[in-house]
Amino acid sequence: MSELGDRGASGAPLKKIVLASNNAGKLREFAALLGAAGIELIAQGALNVPEAEEPYPTFVENALTKARHAARLTGLPALADDSGLCVRALRGAPGVYSARYAQLAGGEKSDAANNARLVAALQGEADRRAYYFCVLALVRHADDPEPLIAEGRWHGEIVDAPRGAHGFGYDPHFFLPTLNASAAELEPAVKNASSHRAIALRQLLARLTEEA
Repeated sequence: MSELGDRGASGAPLKKIVLASNNAGKLREFAALLGAAGIELIAQGALNVPEAEEPYPTFVENALTKARHAARLTGLPALADDSGLCVRALRGAPGVYSARYAQLAGGEKSDAANNARLVAALQGEADRRAYYFCVLALVRHADDPEPLIAEGRWHGEIVDAPRGAHGFGYDPHFFLPTLNASAAELEPAVKNASSHRAIALRQLLARLTEEA
């Protein structure tokens, strides 16, 4: 796959994109997935772009805000994702607040604290169904009136005991019955082929291919 991109806005394919995130785990996943499509990904931190505010209650609004912020400060096309864990028994929580789940309850902002709060919130709950949800927003420039939006869901269930040493976030507690493994037990290549981000990114790349 080569020469992916939108020619309607700039006349040239997208070859270099800034990632509107400083999350090292996300950078590794997206760099691997986009690199295979011939697209160079640059983390916004490498260009001294500060993190954008994420004030909205929906994934899509936050993703668009972050993408436009990075594009405006760099002059480059920008890709942002807003993703999180949605647990049915918790009415979709932690949702857009997944990265700050423990912090909202007075705890620290860390994966360990977030996981501890999640497990505690589900004590005694029989329904452990959950899914990771990802929205990707790609803007060719800051004021792009036609951003590309893609989404993906990765279904699983929450387990109390952590499993595995790979991944990040809630991965050690996110169990995938179809694979008989937690997300943290999967090798990166396996996760990159099946995760919510992989599903959303395949959708996004298909859109780019159609418009190339």
